[in-house]
Amino acid sequence: MARIIVVTSGKGGVGKTTSSAALGTGLALKGFKTVIIDFDIGLRNLDLIMGVERRVVYDFVNVINGDSNLNQTLIKDKRVDGLYILPASQTRDKDALTREGVERVLNELSETFDYIICDSPAGIEQGALMALYFADEAIVVTNPEVSSVRDSDRILGILASKSRRAEQGKDPVKEHLLLTRYNPGRAERGDMLSVEDVSEILAVKLIGVIPESQAVLRASNVGEPVILDEQSDAGQAYVDTIERLLGNEVEYRFIEEEKKGIFKRLFGG
Repeated sequence: MARIIVVTSGKGGVGKTTSSAALGTGLALKGFKTVIIDFDIGLRNLDLIMGVERRVVYDFVNVINGDSNLNQTLIKDKRVDGLYILPASQTRDKDALTREGVERVLNELSETFDYIICDSPAGIEQGALMALYFADEAIVVTNPEVSSVRDSDRILGILASKSRRAEQGKDPVKEHLLLTRYNPGRAERGDMLSVEDVSEILAVKLIGVIPESQAVLRASNVGEPVILDEQSDAGQAYVDTIERLLGNEVEYRFIEEEKKGIFKRLFGG
């Protein structure tokens, strides 16, 4: 049976789709057969981040409605073996996702995949609630700012009360915290919340800290998951996050401001 992981947040623009793409790619690189599903009906972006927008023929809603099957609809990544994308529809209403339809698709995917990554839209509308309902685990993505953290706290409450696991009285959804766009210098100056602040407010186990990085924007623009940029700090931070997701102990990097040596102070850089 596949592990179903929802990547979610209360606030938009925090890096959920970037994170879904990076984490799904990272798991496939580790040898796990992985599919990333875009639940953002009407505003799909996962196909752009993954660089497969020109290869979309059918979508998630087509599968639910029986207009296509998974073999016709799943897009195989050309860079990483064992990685597939199930794109969202751009033309349907968010109510096109039915609980029965989503469950049927997830059950079929679970027969052949090790991991199912659900890229949730922001907030608590239909697509977001559907993405988190079936989750075994949740990666809650937040930026180090008060409004983002507050909205994430609301999502944690929904995970605890409105998931299938909660309804059936099973073990709760396993929650992880992913902090994105972190700048240790600004946190030290009090311009943003620190890692400790966010962890203390949300009381969820931290799984990764992704630094503020131009590499993320570059990767999005060329349609390549940033985790494939092995030279970038963001790419390396996502690699570390994958290791922690798999249960390995990895020291945190990029959470303290780099101290400039004398030559950097004198000559810049």
